[in-house]
Amino acid sequence: MAIPAQAGASPWMQTGSATSQPIGHYEFCQRHKSECSVRSRTGVAPRVTAGGWAVIRQVNASVNRAIVAMTDQELHGREEIWSYPNGRGDCEDFALEKRRRLMQKGFSAGDLLLTVVRKPDGEGHAVLTVRTAQGDFILDNLSSGVKLWTQTPYRFLKRQATRHSGHWVTIDNSAEVLVGSVGQ
Repeated sequence: MAIPAQAGASPWMQTGSATSQPIGHYEFCQRHKSECSVRSRTGVAPRVTAGGWAVIRQVNASVNRAIVAMTDQELHGREEIWSYPNGRGDCEDFALEKRRRLMQKGFSAGDLLLTVVRKPDGEGHAVLTVRTAQGDFILDNLSSGVKLWTQTPYRFLKRQATRHSGHWVTIDNSAEVLVGSVGQ
């Protein structure tokens, strides 16, 4: 059984190999090709100023307030539709809208990464990771605060690659500890 990354772990996620793109993101990319072909030249995360943090917190809070949480099944009659919300949406729709608003405010697409996690109850969930020189921070529709990734209860699975918005990479939860397995 794996545990989530804990305080004391690196403030930056360690990414691994290329991995599959979530089907919902793939279909989103078919509809929004320009958003999924953004290439970033540098892997260096920027230092965010006090003003930048204010923008990040404001976008997180305003999107969380503006959108009514509903499942894709309720909205579209099927699972895994990633789309920009029109007043209603599920977790990845919140993350997409936060990404869009932060890019409109001048943040780089290579530092705004859609991320797939597993909640403590085992359910899949999507959040937005903001890469900064201070660490990787999570914008989440289930939390009003912006938190360092190690201060969330999640197990991080994969996220968009920093150098290409249509590619995905695994996340090495370096603080995971193997505590046992069935049958041993």
